[in-house]
Amino acid sequence: MKDGPDIARLAALIGDPARANILTALMSGKALTASELATEAGVSPQTVSSHLRKLEEGGLTTVLKQGRHRYVSLSGDDVAQALEGLMGLAAGRGHLRVRTGPKDPELRHARVCYNHLAGERGVQMFRAMRACGHLALDGDAVTLTDTGTRFVTDLGIDLAELEKSRAPMCRECLDWSARQYHLAGTLGRAMLTRMEHLGWMSRASEGRVITLTTQGAARFDTLFMPDRASQSV
Repeated sequence: MKDGPDIARLAALIGDPARANILTALMSGKALTASELATEAGVSPQTVSSHLRKLEEGGLTTVLKQGRHRYVSLSGDDVAQALEGLMGLAAGRGHLRVRTGPKDPELRHARVCYNHLAGERGVQMFRAMRACGHLALDGDAVTLTDTGTRFVTDLGIDLAELEKSRAPMCRECLDWSARQYHLAGTLGRAMLTRMEHLGWMSRASEGRVITLTTQGAARFDTLFMPDRASQSV
């Protein structure tokens, strides 16, 4: 037996179509019940229990018990990052689902990637923040600059609170539909949450789609166009 991480086991867990559907559904960032995930996976409640047990044992999901209810979620940001990377790889190799629906354009435009903004809007925000010098790249590392600190503070984000987390504040995440990067990390999560609180955008009750209001889209474009992104809120 070769030494090192056993990627074959994780690949087998993710590779099953039903489990892949379950994991994709959990990329919404919401904790879902077994019955909800059975619908997403297209399997019976009895069958989904087996899949959920394997995913939990493999460390890809976690279960929260609340009274008689059990809620399943991804076990962490690293799992979401790996899944988003696999989606990008699949899309880049032409491995796309045959069955499409009316929400596909909406998913490409704006969606939640576990806990941060993805899609065309997520890429727009990341590129504008880089162009305006709010974010700096050093190899694979993304850092918030002094001007970026002022920018996100003016947006109403408490950086002192973010710094308490052990998770990275800024991280690149490859967007599977745009094939470019968007912003992840605690800052990416905080920015999405803040824009939701401002009423600029909202998440769909089901799925991953994010909808921008007319006013929200205008404010977003004001902040995150490269030549105007440094304006205050």
